[in-house]
Amino acid sequence: MFKKKEKKEQVIKEKKKIDEKRLFLKLTMCIAYLIVITILSVCTYKLYNEETTLVPWDKVDSTKEYTYIKISKMSEKFAYYEETNLGIHFVIQKEETGQWHTYLVGINEDDYNKYKKIIDYTYDRIKEEPEPITVYGYPVVISQELKEMSIKNVANFVPAENEVVINDDNYETYLTNSYLDTTQSHIDELSPALFVTVLLLVTVIFLFIATIFNKDKIVDGLNRKIERDIRSQKKLINNKNYSK
Repeated sequence: MFKKKEKKEQVIKEKKKIDEKRLFLKLTMCIAYLIVITILSVCTYKLYNEETTLVPWDKVDSTKEYTYIKISKMSEKFAYYEETNLGIHFVIQKEETGQWHTYLVGINEDDYNKYKKIIDYTYDRIKEEPEPITVYGYPVVISQELKEMSIKNVANFVPAENEVVINDDNYETYLTNSYLDTTQSHIDELSPALFVTVLLLVTVIFLFIATIFNKDKIVDGLNRKIERDIRSQKKLINNKNYSK
């Protein structure tokens, strides 16, 4: 009877010891998961911000970057693509410093009325200066034909005091090698880096939840190893006591 009671107490102690180790292991894993989740969340936030942050036209490095130009003045179209109803206009973006820059913008000519006040003001048809319009889109590298047309027409648009004569050699310095196509909507693309980071974040969150509800296979595997170690130690102690 005493042996049964003693054996029962040993089983209870053993189970308590295993439960304590499992709890410690569970808490350790949860803390580790939370640290990893925090790091991955910060990385995801930074990567997402980098992809969704708008790049000013003068900072654009790729035709895949969504960008914008703030239009203060705008010419009538000097080139037109009939198949896409796309008109190419010169625009002026005025900086806070007072400096101005001339760029090329492509718009859907059905939206002409949206820009009419600025165009009329540019050609002195109205006296009241309208508010600048910010347009968004993607850069499109210009063709040689469009380049030649813009060189031919830009002198009719830029202020008379401009002393720079734009030609084939200095074209990209003053007008860049692209025009802003405002007919292209913003495309949300998930970069490989952001995709992998999000995937890892979801996986770790899943493991964290699984650990909380005792469904984590990693914790189960380590817990079984702990149980085997405890039983091995107990068996070794019993053998030693028996040999004595």
